[in-house]
Amino acid sequence: MSVHSEIKKVTTETLRKMKFDKEKITMLTAYDFTTAKMVDAGGVDAILIGDSAANVMAGFETTLPITLDQMIYHAQSVVRGTDRALVIADLPFGTYQSNPEKALESAVRMMKEGGAHAVKIEGGKEISKSIKKIVNAGIPVMGHLGLTPQSIYKFGTYKVRAKDEAEAEKLIADAQLLEELGCFSVVLEKIPAELAKKVTESITIPTIGIGAGADCDGQVLVYHDMVGMNKGFSPKFLRRYLDLYTEITGAVAQYVKDVKSVEFPNENESY
Repeated sequence: MSVHSEIKKVTTETLRKMKFDKEKITMLTAYDFTTAKMVDAGGVDAILIGDSAANVMAGFETTLPITLDQMIYHAQSVVRGTDRALVIADLPFGTYQSNPEKALESAVRMMKEGGAHAVKIEGGKEISKSIKKIVNAGIPVMGHLGLTPQSIYKFGTYKVRAKDEAEAEKLIADAQLLEELGCFSVVLEKIPAELAKKVTESITIPTIGIGAGADCDGQVLVYHDMVGMNKGFSPKFLRRYLDLYTEITGAVAQYVKDVKSVEFPNENESY
């Protein structure tokens, strides 16, 4: 049995203890009340309201278009459906990079209006002042290094990051800086597994990997990808636990057939 499975409410301190106890941390995304209820009931330790909502909920090509107001709406929905998991919300592109005051204002809104328990922001040294400002206000911050989707136009590709020595050294330094600044955890996205292991061993805060190997302190996947609702996205790191796309489209097709043939509703389904 999980060391921390009986905890009624997961906190940032719970995640730190899990790293210390060498118990893996589980995290999935959710963007709405119904999904949050199911994910929480399944026993995940943390729920991420990712700005990936821009992709899977709104159909945008990148995460850039989603607004803070829209993320707050998603956060409100998820928080209402969560009893146990720690709820972390992404601050979207443009809400924290420009200056620390704006970053703090965005984080406060996410906590106050959205009801999130913590915020996640992308980047290292270049956003250190914003991180410090938010942490000093008493708001828990999760960092995000490696492939940072909000910087996709800078990278120009979604390929694996930090394969060369210079970028790898910067990533390790950034992870250590995030810990010094007071972040309670850091997501490592799409970096070599060996590098992720080094980062994990070099800091005392938990690392959550996505496409970063098994040595991270925990793992995160996008819910829609994990349950197979998205057919067009098949990266190497993704394991599909269900094929809901096929199940749901099949159910819809059967419904259409039953209505057309007057098989639905039958006498038992009528008043």
